[in-house]
Order: sequence, then structure tokens, then C-alpha cells
Amino acid sequence: MGLLSGLMGNASEVNDNDLDDFLEHVLIEGETVQKAYRVIRDLFIFTNKRLILIDKQGMTGSKVEILSIAYSKITKFSKESAGHFDLDAELKIWVGSDPIPISKDFKAGDNINEVYKIISQFSL
Repeated sequence: MGLLSGLMGNASEVNDNDLDDFLEHVLIEGETVQKAYRVIRDLFIFTNKRLILIDKQGMTGSKVEILSIAYSKITKFSKESAGHFDLDAELKIWVGSDPIPISKDFKAGDNINEVYKIISQFSL
């Protein structure tokens, strides 16, 4: 089910230890990862200072775009689920004056409420 969920674009939680080598040259002093999620090859990383989106591009994934969003630039955010029986949930984040949100799907078992709480803690 994990591979199928990944192929369908659902996010799965990533262990901090798996990120250490990759984030060695990205994180600044005093910055720590709070939560991280993988959507196929891409990463959605919440730190205590910012949101980092890592987009691996191309067939091999050797080209990587790293987008850093300060929590202060998040203008609004939402979570959507159908309640207790929902297998999936969706997180939307609007940045600055851009009317199109950043949107990620979360599968059952990944606690979108924790992510929502992290965004609330750092952006409000």
C-alpha cells in the first residue's frame, strides 16, 4: 500500500535521520526539523524557522529545486478531511499574495493535525 499511495501523490512521514545528509548544507545554525513528509520523490519539511519544499526533477531526480518559505509569509492555510472515515486529507498553504495555494495530500496514518499544529505554532 505504501508504494501505491506514493504513486498516487500521498505524503508519507520521513524519519529525521534520513534527512541529515541531505539537509546538512540547507539548515542554518539552530534550525531543527519538526516534521518531514515525502510525496513520491519530493520533500515537504517543516523546521522551527521555515518551510522547505524540495522538488526532485527529471527522470533521475538529480536536478533538485529547494524552495524556502518563511512562516511569516504564509497568509493562510487549511486542512481538509472527511472526518473519522477519511483515508486521505489535504493541506493547502497560501504564500504572500499568490491566489494559488501549495497543496499536498496526506494518506491515512500521517497525522495532518500535527502538521497543521506546526504551521499554526510558527506562522501565527
